[in-house]
Amino acid sequence: MPLHLKNPHSILAVLQSRPQDVYEIRLPDPVAGPWSRVRSSATEIGVKVTGGTRTSRRQNRTGRAGGAEAVVRERRAVTVQELFANVPENGLWLALDRVQDPHNVGAIFRTAAFFGVRGILITRDRSAPLTDTVYDVASGGVEHVPFCLPANLSRALDGARKANLWILGASEHADTDLDRIAGDRPWLLVLGNEERGLRRLTLDKCDATCRIPSTGHVASLNVSVAAGIFLQRLAAPPETTTP
Repeated sequence: MPLHLKNPHSILAVLQSRPQDVYEIRLPDPVAGPWSRVRSSATEIGVKVTGGTRTSRRQNRTGRAGGAEAVVRERRAVTVQELFANVPENGLWLALDRVQDPHNVGAIFRTAAFFGVRGILITRDRSAPLTDTVYDVASGGVEHVPFCLPANLSRALDGARKANLWILGASEHADTDLDRIAGDRPWLLVLGNEERGLRRLTLDKCDATCRIPSTGHVASLNVSVAAGIFLQRLAAPPETTTP
């Protein structure tokens, strides 16, 4: 089923990475800011641009264009084998264990693209599907991070281990703080459901678990916020880190 994207940055990312998957772009007149870049990029590539709802002057100044959208094909998911085909000595992958809020999934994709995550595993069942909302919140991130949708996360984690990845579970109940995790190996970080965290079977597959220590009065973080902290730390570990 085609996606209807309304974030100009998401649309620009699709135009740059897979223009053949853009069916149509609808734009009001006039447009400014990133929407003008959408128009010029689409015109240059030869993607069909049609009219949309007329934009008010205020919308034009703020970069929001009423009725503007692109109709695009969903990006193809890769297989587990493709996701772990080339594992370097140091690298970072991500797995989402039944994360259900599409805004969280989109924010995680955006953060993953920012920190150069090499791929994301997303459980097929009881997880947020990769809808228009995910693509728009990701602001282009979905186009830059390969993803896999396995029916069974446990078997996918076994595939990661066979590819020589180390599996790290994120849990507020872990005994080890994040800053004690060594960055000298390829990690697959697993993030859990917004309410229940990681499932027991998923925890059993982890080589290690760690937490972000709280220094305030709230014990936990939103999963997308936690993802940013984990990925920043694992993408650029301090030299003083010890195993």
